[in-house]
Amino acid sequence: MTLGLESIDYIIFLIYFVIVAVYGYWVYTHKGKQTADSKDFFLAEGSLTWWAIGASIIASNISAEQFIGMSGQAFQLGLAISVYELVGSFSLIIIAVYFLPMYIKNRIYTMPQFLQNRYDGRLATIMAVFWLFLYILVNLTSIIYLGALSLEKMTGFGFMSCAIFLTVFAVFITLGGMKVIGYTDVIQVVCLVVGGLATTYLALDLLSDKVGTGAGIFEGLGLIRQKADSHLHMIFSKGQYQVYDGKGGFTDAYNQLPGFMMFVIGGQWIVNFNYFGCNQYITQRALGANLSTARNGLLFASFLKIMMPFIVVLPGLAAYVLFQENADPAIVRGITEGGVIKPDNSYPVLLNLLPTGLKGMAFAALTAAIVASLAGKANSISTIYMLDIHQKFFNKNLTEKQTVWRGRIAIVVSFIIALAISPFLKNLGQGFEYIQEYTGFISPGILAIFLLGFFWKKATANGALAAALLSIPLSTFLKFNAPDIPFLNRMGLVFWACVVLQVVISLAESKGKDSPKAFAVEASWFQVSKPFLIGAIVITSLVILVFSVFY
Repeated sequence: MTLGLESIDYIIFLIYFVIVAVYGYWVYTHKGKQTADSKDFFLAEGSLTWWAIGASIIASNISAEQFIGMSGQAFQLGLAISVYELVGSFSLIIIAVYFLPMYIKNRIYTMPQFLQNRYDGRLATIMAVFWLFLYILVNLTSIIYLGALSLEKMTGFGFMSCAIFLTVFAVFITLGGMKVIGYTDVIQVVCLVVGGLATTYLALDLLSDKVGTGAGIFEGLGLIRQKADSHLHMIFSKGQYQVYDGKGGFTDAYNQLPGFMMFVIGGQWIVNFNYFGCNQYITQRALGANLSTARNGLLFASFLKIMMPFIVVLPGLAAYVLFQENADPAIVRGITEGGVIKPDNSYPVLLNLLPTGLKGMAFAALTAAIVASLAGKANSISTIYMLDIHQKFFNKNLTEKQTVWRGRIAIVVSFIIALAISPFLKNLGQGFEYIQEYTGFISPGILAIFLLGFFWKKATANGALAAALLSIPLSTFLKFNAPDIPFLNRMGLVFWACVVLQVVISLAESKGKDSPKAFAVEASWFQVSKPFLIGAIVITSLVILVFSVFY
C-alpha cells in the first residue's frame, strides 16, 4: 500500500478544483440576482431547478459521514447499515408529498420561522439556539474530523493540515451563497458518484485478486456472500452477532440496529423524517422553489439516495473480507491502530490501494462529498443565525447588503469553532454512530412538534415548548440509566413521550378548540403528478425488494 498521491493524482484533483471554482464563480456572477439580496444568498429563491435541488440535497447529505463513517459501519455491521439510505430514500418521497406543501404554501423559509408562525417566539428562539449548537458542535465538527481523517490516511499529510484545507475550500464555496452551493453541488454529485462507483468496482476487483482467482467483480461479490454471510442481513436479533466496537472490544450489533423494533418504536423513522423534513440543512434547498419543482427535486434525490449503498456500503464489506482473510498485510496494518481495530479506517485504506490516477479521481470524489456537505451545513447555520437570531435580537434594521455580509462572517466563525473542536473527536469509536446518537438527543422532540404542528390544529405553544424541553433531559436520563436500550429505540421512546406530553398540555389549554395559529390545510396540496407517482412506486418497490432478499 502506497501512502500519498502521485503527480498525476494531484493533476486530476487540480482539474476538479479548477472546474468547481470556475463554475462557482460563473454562477455567482451570471445566474440570478446580481444584488446583495439576503433571500438569494440564503435560499437561492427561484433559482434552482429540480435537478439542482436533488443533486444539492444528496451532495450535502453524502459526506465523510457516509464515505468514512457508514463504510466503517458496513465493515462493522454489514449490509444492514444501508437501512439508513433505503429508509431515507423512501422518507424523501413522504416528505415531498406531505411536508413540502406545509412549508411552501405557508411561505416558510427557515425551521425557526415555522415554529414562530405556528407556535410562538419562545420556541423558535430556543430551537434556533439548539440547532446552531447541534449543527456546529456535532455535524460540522464531525464532518471536518472524518474528512480530515480520511485525507490524512490517503495523502500522508497531517490531520490538521487536511482539516484546514477542507475548511478553507468549503469557506470559499459557502461565501457565494446557496445559489453557488446548489449549482456546484451538481458537479460534486457527478464526482462523488463516478469516483465512488469506481472505488467500489476496484474494491471488489481487489477482493477477487487477493482472495479468489482474479475473475473480477462478480467473483468479488460472490466472495462477500461466501465469506461474510453474517454481514448480509438487514435485520438483527438481540445477541445474534458480536461486532468490533472500534475501541478495542466487541458490541452486540443489535445495539446499533435493533431489528424490527427500530421500525415499531419508530427510531429509524425519526432519524429520517427529522433529517430530511425538519432540518434546515436539507429542506433549505427546496424552500425557494415552487411546489412542483421542489417535489421533483426530492424525487430525484430519492433516486440518488438509493444508489448510495453501492458506493459506501460495498467497499466496507469488501474491506471486511480482505481483513478477515488477512489477504494483504497493508490492509491489516491500516485498519489496526495500536492493536485496536478501527472500522472507520477501512475506506481510506482501500483508497490507498487504488492505482495512480484512479486514486486522484477517488480523492476528488471524497473531497467533493466533504466540501459540499460542509458548505451546505455552514450556509444553514448562517441562515438560522441571521434570519432567526441576529435580526430579531441584535439589529432589526439591517440592509440587505449588511445581512449578507454578516451572514458570511457567521459562516467563517462557525468553521473556526468546528475546526478547533474537530481534533478532540479522535477518541470516537464509530463516527457515524456518534453523529446519529447525539443528533438523536434533540430530534425526537423536534419531529413531535413539527408533525403535531402540521397536522393537529389543537397543538399549542406551551405543549410544544414542553415537548422540546423534554427531549434532551429524557434522552440523557435513559442513556445513563438504561444503557441496555439501543439508541434508536431510545429515540422512539423519547419521541412518543414528547407526543403524549404535548397532546396532554395542548388539550388542557385548548379545551377542545383549534389553535388560532393552526395552519390551514387543503387536500389538494397533497395530490401529486402521475410521473411523480410512478417514480415513487418504483423506488418504494426497490426498497421492499432489498429487505425481502436480504432479510
